[in-house]
Amino acid sequence: MDRKELMEMFNKRPRIGTLSTADKKGNVNVAVFGSPQMVDEETVVMGIGKNRSLTYLKENPKAAFIVMEPGETLPDWSGVRVYLEAQAVDHEGKLFEEIKANIAKAAGPQAAEMISAAVRFKITEVRPLVDR
Repeated sequence: MDRKELMEMFNKRPRIGTLSTADKKGNVNVAVFGSPQMVDEETVVMGIGKNRSLTYLKENPKAAFIVMEPGETLPDWSGVRVYLEAQAVDHEGKLFEEIKANIAKAAGPQAAEMISAAVRFKITEVRPLVDR
């Protein structure tokens, strides 16, 4: 899958995916997110609350985001695994305010109020949902 196709799948709405993170000791967390956006062929941004995912990203910037689209049967499902590395975690500023505004439009003001950080990731690797 080229990056333009990835961007189309990644940014399709509505959709949810899972963000997997690990702390410096190797404890793993996985959480469901709907806010990540691929803003160019190398960058993903997302809003995140004060939660385990944010705590782990501050200790270990590496993460993975999985996007899945259901098919008629299990072999028909499509998706992608996007490996990420956090480049910045902002608690204020333009990107933070833009993400909160977008979340407010998509999920309502209460969801936006839960956002405490804007995270900017660099895409380090892309793999299919299932290795065949």
